[in-house]
Amino acid sequence: MDVCVKIIKNNKDFFDQSLDEIKLLKYINKHDPADQFHILRLYDYFYYREHLLIVCELLKANLYEFHKFNRESGGEVYFTMPRLQSITIQCLEALQFLHGLGLIHCDLKPENILVKSYSRCEIKVIDLGSSCFETDHLCSYVQSRSYRAPEVILGLPYNQKIDIWSLGCILAELCTGNVLFQNDSLATLLARVIGVIGPIDQSMLARGRDTHKYFTKNHMLYERNLESNRLEYLIPKRSSLRHRLPMGDQGFVDFVSHLLEVTPEKRPTASEALKHPWLSFPYEPISS
Repeated sequence: MDVCVKIIKNNKDFFDQSLDEIKLLKYINKHDPADQFHILRLYDYFYYREHLLIVCELLKANLYEFHKFNRESGGEVYFTMPRLQSITIQCLEALQFLHGLGLIHCDLKPENILVKSYSRCEIKVIDLGSSCFETDHLCSYVQSRSYRAPEVILGLPYNQKIDIWSLGCILAELCTGNVLFQNDSLATLLARVIGVIGPIDQSMLARGRDTHKYFTKNHMLYERNLESNRLEYLIPKRSSLRHRLPMGDQGFVDFVSHLLEVTPEKRPTASEALKHPWLSFPYEPISS
């Protein structure tokens, strides 16, 4: 049997994070004995010459690398609507399972979704090194920046809905080949979100512990220019998901819009998202 062996850097932080991930994977795999929920399988782990080695199932490229290769090779487009629908269902089933165990993934992004089979369009969610239980003392620094939910940026309490936001960003990126909310800072990320999705609810701004870092008292978005040390207002450029996803059909755009609800209370859970009509739209079957 082919396996993947991950060698952990001999550094306390990496070591501690890897031990946490091993504990979580053992816990998750124990609750999914039949390997139904699209999460990486851990086979073993051991120490060798002062290094921790983790043995898990061997998978193929991650979605970021594969999308880049697919685009640059000039071959047939892989991420068609039927395949995006299949990937979405698998990701949501993985999240529904994790969330049912009380876990938040906390770092869902294209690099952390790996292909298991290209022909059957099967994927696995990996990298639970940043994951936590919803009951833990939640850290304010979670999620890779381009996939970070508004409530995390503003310093509000957050829950499993942050993974749903990340999935919306990932699907838009797989459809177009470009990061949906391109940014070089958290302030420019917020400007993109407001421009494409719409304004952030006043009550979220009022409650956010970090709102003052990005918004004036009048709720104007700003950023400090590091060269001049002056504050500069950021005026969000108006756009829309429909404009940003020209290759997506209307059902897909509606679905991504459903996931990218700025107010977490209005954003669906994984179970609710699985009931969206786009996921049962009868596309042509994926040929394996």
